[in-house]
Amino acid sequence: MDMKNYDVFGVGNALVDIIALIDQNFLEKQKIQKGIMTLVDETQQGSILASLSDVKKELRSGGSAANTMIAIANSGGTCAYTGKVSHDAYGEFYKKDMEDAGVLFETKPDSSGHTGTCVVLTTPDAERTMLTSLGISTSLQASDIDIAGIQKAKFVYVEGYLWEGLGTKQASRLTMEEAKKNAVKVAFTYSDPFCVNRSREEFIQLTKDYVDVVFCNTEEGLALSQKSSPEEAIKFIGALSDLVFMTAGKEGAYVCEKGKVTLVPGFPVKPIDTTGAGDAFAAGVLYGLTHGYSNLKSARWGNYVASRIVTEIGPRLTVKLMGRQEEILKDFKD
Repeated sequence: MDMKNYDVFGVGNALVDIIALIDQNFLEKQKIQKGIMTLVDETQQGSILASLSDVKKELRSGGSAANTMIAIANSGGTCAYTGKVSHDAYGEFYKKDMEDAGVLFETKPDSSGHTGTCVVLTTPDAERTMLTSLGISTSLQASDIDIAGIQKAKFVYVEGYLWEGLGTKQASRLTMEEAKKNAVKVAFTYSDPFCVNRSREEFIQLTKDYVDVVFCNTEEGLALSQKSSPEEAIKFIGALSDLVFMTAGKEGAYVCEKGKVTLVPGFPVKPIDTTGAGDAFAAGVLYGLTHGYSNLKSARWGNYVASRIVTEIGPRLTVKLMGRQEEILKDFKD
């Protein structure tokens, strides 16, 4: 009998997302590079928020791995999440919002510093640009990791963004080591091309040593592999890890199983906001892998969850997907 309490135990930067719809001119006026994540300090972020004072904003508990845990819970899976928040209003909001979404969040808050925030600016072309003030999220360390929690999980899921800090990197490595010791599978997302470019050698070694399942998009895959086509890129990563899922926008996702590459088609939709699409895809896949689906069927469910998220503003689904898998996947043949 399976005594696992969680499908997935996630570790990441705990950030409150502040989501705003803006026009292209705003980015140009503020000299913000479009379509990527930029790290900013509190002062820079404060001045951006001041410029947005007349714009309607929405708050969400977020961070890449947190978005994935929330979407797994939405599909009907069970998750726990570890990330660092402060004893402040955003920190309290974060814990409550995670628990309301069905994710166990028990990391002890810290009283120094402020809870990390990410201003998510979405333009009419559905592109999202992120300005992140990591705040206290970077003080996550190995001692915050609940080893007993890892032992109770089928998978751990770690985000590449954690490689930006020494303590967060140690916490990630410990998570992977403990998972390996306890026969818990390790899933890792490369997170962003800038993470890959800064930590390429480490990511390659890590993938080889610990990672059972890799998540990336084509840009991240190309950055890691230094190849010129998505197919070559996924084969390069597939030589490091048995199972790789690489998203390819509206085309769907490539899956590499022990060197064999398949393109699993996406669901055609008109996107209004791509925030959290990769996180949602990973959630759908991890739901599938922990519920007896084949790798390709898991990718198809991942594509569906991602197709729903891009038709909403922000990285959170307003529709419940629990129990809808059979009806949505009924025509899918491996």
